Amino acid sequence: MTKQAVRRKAREDFWERNRKSGGYLVKKKIMGASYKFVRVLLLFGMCFLILQPLITKVAVSFMAERDLYNPIVITIPETFTADNYKMAAELLGYGKALWNTFRTSLLVALLQISMCTIVGYGFARFNFPLKKLWFGCVVMMIIVPPQTLSTSLYMYFRHFDILGVIKAVTGSDINLQKSQIPYYLMSMGCMGLKNGLYIYMIRQFFRNIPKDLEEAAYVDGCGTLRTFIRIMLPDAKPILTSCFLFSFVWQWTDNFYTKLFMGDMDLLARKLTTLVDTLNYYVINTLHNRSGASVAYGNCILSTGTLMVITPLLLLYLFAQKGFVESLSSTGIKM
Repeated sequence: MTKQAVRRKAREDFWERNRKSGGYLVKKKIMGASYKFVRVLLLFGMCFLILQPLITKVAVSFMAERDLYNPIVITIPETFTADNYKMAAELLGYGKALWNTFRTSLLVALLQISMCTIVGYGFARFNFPLKKLWFGCVVMMIIVPPQTLSTSLYMYFRHFDILGVIKAVTGSDINLQKSQIPYYLMSMGCMGLKNGLYIYMIRQFFRNIPKDLEEAAYVDGCGTLRTFIRIMLPDAKPILTSCFLFSFVWQWTDNFYTKLFMGDMDLLARKLTTLVDTLNYYVINTLHNRSGASVAYGNCILSTGTLMVITPLLLLYLFAQKGFVESLSSTGIKM
């Protein structure tokens, strides 16, 4: 029997069964097709809402200045140009700022994940005095905004001392402001940006791992530290990948702690916040235009600079997306 004959026979069987069922099969097919169409439409709409601002920024970044005032040009530039990227790179000091941001974000992320992993594992597996109280403090780190502690943090690192020892020896305390040391110390003490969230996520992950694995390792002669390094850490790669990505990305775009501690260090997030003002200064002093840059051109350069800041993060996610998705699907909330 040929394929056409098989298809014809299947259609005849379908319409025969539909007739016997009083049109139920046709109604079912129509309802199924309608459901799929509505689902695709909703997904497309949500994806468009998320991607549309990014698409607009990409389109604007390649527009010449005259296209910004052309009512006919909406999304596709009439004159493609890369001058906006050259201007944004010059105003941002992109090469130096990119290296400083990458170096700082990487070191801070490694410190935070290393210390939060140890603390999260301790909360998941060991009992110690006031454990619930200390975990409540971890939850408070998630709830309380860092701006609430900004004054106390500033004064502490402006007059840094360790139990009065430094002042007793040298006669004065140490000013750690305008340096990276305070942020590194906070990261090592699990008090950095979003550290409470990392501890909570890692704790929940370790709580979902059966204790039989550790007990078997103890029976084989492994100590606590060796069991943690050889048995638990390899299983925790997905959640550590996610926490590392969160830490790296949030540090990359952070503007609060960098302003509070790091002084005049060139970082992309800080340079981006002053990009329009820098553009106006450049136009006034270089092009001798006392009115500065136009609002439209300023927004165009800001969009271009934003794309240049987030592009490395998008590339990082593309390389690490497998571990990131795996960790989100495997991490449960077990109380």
